[in-house]
Amino acid sequence: MVAICRAMNATGINQGTAGNVSVRNGAGFLITPSSLPYDTMEPGDIVQMYTDGSYDGARRPSSEWRFHRDIQAARPDIDAIVHCHSVYATTLAVHHKEIPSFHYMTGIFGGTNIRCARYATFGTQGLSDAALEALDGRLGCLLGQHGQISLGKTLAQALANAVELETLARLYVQALTLGEPPILDDEEMARVIQQMKNMSYGQAPDLDGVNDTARKRA
Repeated sequence: MVAICRAMNATGINQGTAGNVSVRNGAGFLITPSSLPYDTMEPGDIVQMYTDGSYDGARRPSSEWRFHRDIQAARPDIDAIVHCHSVYATTLAVHHKEIPSFHYMTGIFGGTNIRCARYATFGTQGLSDAALEALDGRLGCLLGQHGQISLGKTLAQALANAVELETLARLYVQALTLGEPPILDDEEMARVIQQMKNMSYGQAPDLDGVNDTARKRA
């Protein structure tokens, strides 16, 4: 977790002590502590939390522990959560703009868009409720006037999704300088998402079986 936190800042998707990270663990989850710089954080600083809001350890958990707890409870398909204040994702979030399917890679987040959650005060149950709504069926969302959340089965995957979400946000902001970009329709996005699922299962990304596919030489 410490390495992931430091990588989060090294990639430029987070700054200072902003953001937080958690991973499912036993009867609860491990989460980063509150207000501790990542470059001085040690494994012993990580906080074990439980679903009732109690925790073990000398340090207080991140103020955003509620949405980590609630996402872990609602999403058995994921085990790791990365929250950060990446610049372009937050730029869109301050305008409450979702990221539509202007680029096929939005499909890796599970649908035709990356939603923006309504605004709620940081650290509150209201923010957790808003995040859960925006993450329904998705692996990432924007938080209104706040930042982004990305999910994964592993910490590495959650971080990779956070970096990808920021990349898409940057592309979208830049595309908007030329006007509203064309949007891929739902039918095409369904095809894209199925292609991605095929590839994740180790299958060739060819839905119809009529295109050339990569294959071992006989």
